Amino acid sequence: MVAHLCCSVDAGYFLKRLKEDFPDEKIIGYFYDPNIHPYSEFKLRSLDTERICKKLGIEYVEGEYDYESWLKAVKGKENEPEKGVRCSVCFDHSLEETARFAQKRGDDKITTSLLMSPMKSQEQLESVGKAIKRKYGIDFYAPDYRKKGGTQAQQEFARKTQMYRQDYCGCLYGIWRQKQHQEIIDELLSPVTKQTLPASIEERLEIYKKRIEYEQKGIEYKIIKENFLNYRLLRSNVKCKMDNSGSPKNCETFWGKEGKWGIVDNYVLFYSYLQRPAKGRIEFVNNGIGYFNRMQVIFAEISRFNEVLNKKYRNVLEIMKNPPSIDEEIEFREQITNTKYSLSPIVIVNEIKEKYEVDIEAKVYPDVREILIKF
Repeated sequence: MVAHLCCSVDAGYFLKRLKEDFPDEKIIGYFYDPNIHPYSEFKLRSLDTERICKKLGIEYVEGEYDYESWLKAVKGKENEPEKGVRCSVCFDHSLEETARFAQKRGDDKITTSLLMSPMKSQEQLESVGKAIKRKYGIDFYAPDYRKKGGTQAQQEFARKTQMYRQDYCGCLYGIWRQKQHQEIIDELLSPVTKQTLPASIEERLEIYKKRIEYEQKGIEYKIIKENFLNYRLLRSNVKCKMDNSGSPKNCETFWGKEGKWGIVDNYVLFYSYLQRPAKGRIEFVNNGIGYFNRMQVIFAEISRFNEVLNKKYRNVLEIMKNPPSIDEEIEFREQITNTKYSLSPIVIVNEIKEKYEVDIEAKVYPDVREILIKF
């Protein structure tokens, strides 16, 4: 039997019950979910589902992340609600691929852990299963393990094994419908620097990889949650003034004419928050740190940034290509402002000039993140 798997929480208890009902059956766990967005979330769910399969002694196969084929399949159904037509098409897409996978292996039946999810319609799934049987000649097994306390047992099993609990169904359209009223939808944001941001999918992926290492080494651990102040930089624009020679002094990148303001290479640090654009001058410079006369903006030269963090960046553009960690950015902030809780904008430049125009759009908001504690 090939069991299509959607996530560890639904798969764990479902597979446990399958093994009890089919003790002599070889069960293959097939993770085929090209609907999941973004790809890092796909890898995180796959990682934790594979972990549970290994604990249960079930062979695991990760299917192809064929996101484009899924987008084509649900085209025109983007605005459908949960349990609507789009979900039915999505089931059909995943279960058809599962049937083809089973057919190639010579297996004669399939099932899906989607049957465990309270967010999914069993009637829709059974309807798709019947169509697959007619088309491929493969039986679709549809047990209702939610009944008689099954849902409670599922949640208890997930809690004991500390499974990853996602907070949205998986697809791009589902994220938007479920989280459109949030100030920030983290899953739809990714920094150009490719840094691992706090409470991001990428940070969770690192945590869950590390916990597998702990389990392999027999190290005890707990995954807990903590409240904290999160931050996302949405846009930044820093300009300096062009001199009468026709170019801005020490500004590597510039568009404009004499007497105008031109864009200067810059790097805005984590937690830099500006209520509105600010235009002004540097009041004084001390040891590579320049203090602006507007909105508590601080400018730091690349040489001072390197000194504090023991880096060797030759210019600001190199920071964009190989950025420090967020923890290092906060460390620099603490060194310069004497507090890690400062929200003053800190802008790294190659060399501090006299006049700047600064425009930073960012969000600072309460959030929750997962923390891995080793005993």
